[in-house]
Formats: sequence, structure tokens, C-alpha cells
Amino acid sequence: MSNAEKTLVDSGPLVALLVRRDQHHDWAVQQFERLTAPLLTCEAVLSETQFLVHRFGGNPLVVLDMVARGALNVAFQVEDEIDRLQELQSTYRNLPMSLADACLVRMSELHSRCRVFTTDSDFRTYRRNGRQVIPMLLPDENG
Repeated sequence: MSNAEKTLVDSGPLVALLVRRDQHHDWAVQQFERLTAPLLTCEAVLSETQFLVHRFGGNPLVVLDMVARGALNVAFQVEDEIDRLQELQSTYRNLPMSLADACLVRMSELHSRCRVFTTDSDFRTYRRNGRQVIPMLLPDENG
């Protein structure tokens, strides 16, 4: 694993990038222009993003195209992390925590030098490794 900071991308910024009428569209475009590819993500985020892009009238295939072009790297296997994912979803069951969010929290534990690129304020509540605040890139912070 490289020492460089990794950017873990959630569905919110992806949807904002691909759906012009999203409230965070301009912010997402600016962030994607300045971030270095590939951004790391998981299959649950890809699925959630395709669903939302389709719901808002966009083309969900663009999401897979981003993976094919190397803009996104699917860097997580649910099977390998099932115990921790169940533990996280149990801990945050009152929010509730989606599988995509649990995967990103776990990815943040596996990549100590990272930040989660998200529009989801629940990441202010989530903790990695028990009590550590997760570094984030949110629309109302850092940009």
C-alpha cells in the first residue's frame, strides 16, 4: 500500500457529478477536476449510484464507464470483511447504516491515510477503529 492519501468516494458525489440538477453538482465537478484518479470505491457504492442516477433520469452505464476508464477503482471485497461489516451495521443500526457506508468505513480502516469523499452527513457520526474521526471531503467543508 502506498503512503499517498487515498480518496474513497461515496455515491453522493458521483450522483452529483452525473446529475446536473443535483444541489452539489458544481461542487462535485470542481472536486473531480482536482482529485487524482483513481478514486477508490466498492460495488455497493456503484450499485447505489447507478440506481440514483437512473432515478434522476441519467444514464447509469456511465458509472461502469468510470470504472472501465480507470477513474474509479473497486478496491474492496465484502466476503473478506463480512464480520467487520456486520459489526459496523449493528453498531449504527439506529441511523441505519447502509452496506455502502459500512464498506467505506471499513475501507477507511484499511487505508489509514485516506478521506471519504461524500455528501452524507452520517459520516460525521461514524467512527473508524472504534473512536477515530473519519477524514472527509464534504460540500460544506474544504471546498
